[in-house]
Amino acid sequence: MTLAGLLPELEVIRKDFPILERTVAGGQPLVYLDSANTSQKPQCVIDAMVDHLEHHNANISRAMHALGAEATEAFEAARDKVADFIGAPSRDEVIFTKNASEALNLVSNTLAWARGPLQVGEGDEILITEMEHHSNIVPWQLLAQRTGATLRWIGLTDDGQLERSNLGELINERTKVVSFTWVSNMLGTINPVAEIAALAHQVGALVVVDASQAAPQLPVDVVASGADFVAFTGHKVVGPTGIGVLWGRREVLEQLPPFLGGGEMIQTVSMERSTYADIPHKFEAGTPPIVEAVGLGAAVDYLAAVGMEAIHAHEQAITTYALEGLGTIPGLRVLGPLDAAARGGAIAFEIDGVHPHDVAQVLDTRGIAVRAGHHCAKPAHARFGVQSSTRMSSYLYTTPAEIDALVEGLAYTRSYFKVG
Repeated sequence: MTLAGLLPELEVIRKDFPILERTVAGGQPLVYLDSANTSQKPQCVIDAMVDHLEHHNANISRAMHALGAEATEAFEAARDKVADFIGAPSRDEVIFTKNASEALNLVSNTLAWARGPLQVGEGDEILITEMEHHSNIVPWQLLAQRTGATLRWIGLTDDGQLERSNLGELINERTKVVSFTWVSNMLGTINPVAEIAALAHQVGALVVVDASQAAPQLPVDVVASGADFVAFTGHKVVGPTGIGVLWGRREVLEQLPPFLGGGEMIQTVSMERSTYADIPHKFEAGTPPIVEAVGLGAAVDYLAAVGMEAIHAHEQAITTYALEGLGTIPGLRVLGPLDAAARGGAIAFEIDGVHPHDVAQVLDTRGIAVRAGHHCAKPAHARFGVQSSTRMSSYLYTTPAEIDALVEGLAYTRSYFKVG
């Protein structure tokens, strides 16, 4: 087999991530294969956040002193960096939230409160998919319950792709919103975003895309995607926790009401009424995640410097290698596409006769970090007849040797539980 797609500077990149140097489980090297859960952070992100806290810490847009000006400049510079990273036409279309879940809830709630053509109400339909993370299921269930709209979903094929044969029926004149994941966090499936968006726009529906698993590993161009909204989270793109991003088309954002009320999202306030700030500040009530934004700005700078095309090629090479290795384990079934070109770096699997939690615990004794459970994707697990699975997930710092360690660990796990 070939690993020609691996990043040529892989060992240099690994040195940028200090946590990868540590040992666990009685002195064994850490093999971190849980990046779909949260990515590790390069030293430049850590340093940027520490420097801000040590030398520039202040609240933004309020304090009329040097520190306040420096903090505001750093926060807004992060917005510029994120806009560039995702190809946003305007920095004002980039809204900082606390995570992708809040970003998706912002959209679902404001569509309930909107007036005019954007408002979702009784008789309207909301379309999602069976492979969604709970963060892109529950907000739409709540919207349907609160407005009388109907929630529908696209099913899955046996190989973990969207069942697209009946899209013409599911996307119809009643469809108001189509919301779906760009890359499944469980199945790894890469969905045809632009194609689905075009179908949705033909009937006048809004398109909401959860890019939490796409933004770390694929070049993201929000305009080319055809979406009206794109959400992702900072901690999966080598940035900090506590910050997410919602991008929205300006003409749509300007029609939506505020999500949260408070400081900074207003133009003026009287006891009788308030008027609201322009986007993006209309959707950023209260003190924002300032140092987290600084860290996110450093993170997307880092990924851009490595190159998203190169990161995607690396993920495909490692995923191909991992799928081949997993295929040597008797009784192991991969959930999702078996073609690395059709998927991202998260691979969920089950082993006959061994509970996923037991698999993860045995691997942990060997220094290998994976995730076990339903991965906040219970409907997708139900579709494939399993309650839970084990999931390995690679990233730009993952090496073939770490995949070898996983495969050896899984073989040991089968022998440990005397399976087969």
